[in-house]
Amino acid sequence: MSRARPSHPRAERAGNPVIPERRIIIPNKHGENLVGILHETGSKELVMLCHGFQSSKERIPMINLAIALEREGISAFRFDFAGNGESEGSFQYGNYWREADDLRAVIEHFLGQKRLIKAIIGHSKGGNVVLLYASKYDDVNTVVNISGRFNLERGIEGRLGKDFLQRIKKNGFIDVKNKRGEFEYRVTEESLMERLTTDTRTSSQMISRDCRLEFW
Repeated sequence: MSRARPSHPRAERAGNPVIPERRIIIPNKHGENLVGILHETGSKELVMLCHGFQSSKERIPMINLAIALEREGISAFRFDFAGNGESEGSFQYGNYWREADDLRAVIEHFLGQKRLIKAIIGHSKGGNVVLLYASKYDDVNTVVNISGRFNLERGIEGRLGKDFLQRIKKNGFIDVKNKRGEFEYRVTEESLMERLTTDTRTSSQMISRDCRLEFW
């Protein structure tokens, strides 16, 4: 399913041909619809853009990357992982490998349309996801990790508090609130353990040597 949208004005000012952006819906293997925007240049080459934690395809890093690629004549696809942005599903803490599966569904969709996946680029959490993807699937030649963590134990205490392990073992979950005291999301023991056992460094070492890795 797709729907044409007007081209971004910055792309027109850059002298690129006026090719509409398209909203595309792709189901993942869990039956959830993933929503994305295709920045089409007419090139068969396509770059996948993966957002970070509690983010979406509409955040500035994703839009700016898509526009920069357009200016180089390269098509780009920015999409929302399940439970984020416009995509179906409920937001879950962790979910690194499940998001890698979402990326797989998107890539398979475009491979079926005979597109050449030139690169996968991930920002923050998305940077971890693209590395996990490349460790499992050998069908992308360039992987770019922008500000993704290697040690996923870091950053947890800042969000959940120093005694997060004791509290989650006792209650089974921790509810995270914003600075105004409003509920944002729930961290279950299962989702926390999934994050703590996701080994980005080891996964990176499993990526084919023929794959170009870049860390920004």
